[in-house]
Amino acid sequence: MRLTMPSYEMTVAAVTFVIAFAVLYGIKLLVGRQLQRITEGGHLPFLGYIEEVLSATRLLFIGALSLLIALSQLTLAAQQAKWLQYAWIVILLMQIGLWGTRIVAVAAERAFVRQRDVNPAAATHLMLGALVARILLWSLVLLAMLDNLGFNISTLVASLGIGGIAVALAVQNILGDIFSSVSIALDKPFVIGDFIVVDSYMGTVEYIGMKTTRLRSLGGEQIIFSNTELLKNRIRNYKRMQERRVLFEFRVAYETASDDVERIPSLVKDIVTAGGLVRLDRVHFKSFGDSALLFEVVYFVLDADYNRYMDIQQTINMAMLRKFRDRNITFAYPTSTVHFGSMPPPPPPAPPVPEAATGMAP
Repeated sequence: MRLTMPSYEMTVAAVTFVIAFAVLYGIKLLVGRQLQRITEGGHLPFLGYIEEVLSATRLLFIGALSLLIALSQLTLAAQQAKWLQYAWIVILLMQIGLWGTRIVAVAAERAFVRQRDVNPAAATHLMLGALVARILLWSLVLLAMLDNLGFNISTLVASLGIGGIAVALAVQNILGDIFSSVSIALDKPFVIGDFIVVDSYMGTVEYIGMKTTRLRSLGGEQIIFSNTELLKNRIRNYKRMQERRVLFEFRVAYETASDDVERIPSLVKDIVTAGGLVRLDRVHFKSFGDSALLFEVVYFVLDADYNRYMDIQQTINMAMLRKFRDRNITFAYPTSTVHFGSMPPPPPPAPPVPEAATGMAP
């Protein structure tokens, strides 16, 4: 059955649509600019949240809302009025979901910036918390939408149990990565900002998501791991190193005097402990090498920073070079000695054998 309407109602509806769209869009622009001007001046920073939420108001929503306002001016049948009511519910709830999603995203992003350097573990949890909040939000929006559309929610929730098993089997790889992400967030084998080594790859943890974890390597490129595959490997977390064990060797020439060799361990001990931030373990005359006397030194740097360790090792090396030269102690390098001597004289020639001795007749 085709519905006919008076032309003046159609005209009123069209004019209402244009006016409603212009008013709603104008309010969005005006309020957005005012809020932006206030927040840029450093006043009332909490208004920045309202500005961010307002930016989530889609132009499609304004157009749909204006259309619904215009259709409300028409004389509709009961069934048509019911469908119009359903349209109001769907559009408003969808926009509420978008506003809520924007609120969660802005709150998580600002909290992440604040916590990234102060509390990296809390910043890691924010990723998981933001995702859970979005899932719950849209679940509530969907349930509210279905309930207002006349569906039986309790029956639907019960049926989701069977359907959920089928879905879980279909997306088990994705679910595995999600559960691995939850494991990372709860167990915290590493957090954002940690320097880790995984297999032959190393880098600083830059992002921990639901499916992947991203590292920024020393070369500058980004390395992306699946969360499930990442947790299957052994992970070395250098950020949590409390102290660094250092072992180095040096070689002294065999020509060094015995008294100087005896003084070398105490001399090296004084050099290693002079700079501070170091705990000496031992200095030993280790063994006799092929071309040098081998010494071994073990100490601990009481700081995990690699650059600090290299600065300390460089200071030790320079001090040893200077002290050893002052005492004429020579560092050895691989050498080999070849001895040349006179050759023994060749043996005299054997005397000739008489012909008779051969047993042959003349």
